[in-house]
Amino acid sequence: MSTVLKVSEAASLALHTMVLLAASSDRLWSTHDIATTLGASEAHLSKVLQRLAKVELVKSVRGPKGGFSLARSPERIFLLEVYESIEGPLGKTNCLLEHQLCDGTNCILGTLLKDTNREVKKYLSKTKLSSLTDLYRSMIENDQKNSEHRRR
Repeated sequence: MSTVLKVSEAASLALHTMVLLAASSDRLWSTHDIATTLGASEAHLSKVLQRLAKVELVKSVRGPKGGFSLARSPERIFLLEVYESIEGPLGKTNCLLEHQLCDGTNCILGTLLKDTNREVKKYLSKTKLSSLTDLYRSMIENDQKNSEHRRR
């Protein structure tokens, strides 16, 4: 399925991982468990987690009982910071072409790209992880119930 707005797989993994960690701040998540929950490649996720750790958005605990957790409160982490930790600063590109043909005033799409970029940046910069945790809480609770049921 194709969408108009393209977000790299790495940025998407980072955003979803951070919300997942925010939704279950009482536990450490292994790379394997996060990858399984998100249906993602463990190798790719590992690289994303390294970048998130480098900018101190997540912290890792080594060892058999180790894993990843948020480095600070989900109320203090905005989606824009997560996105930019993977992709770099959100640009002001107002052209679909790599080398802009026009001055931006006579674009074949009018102001659509400029408006869309502004709206995306506005959403990412005002949305905290803490406001999205309910999206994953019920899924995590169901997974835990299923795991307990299988162990019996």
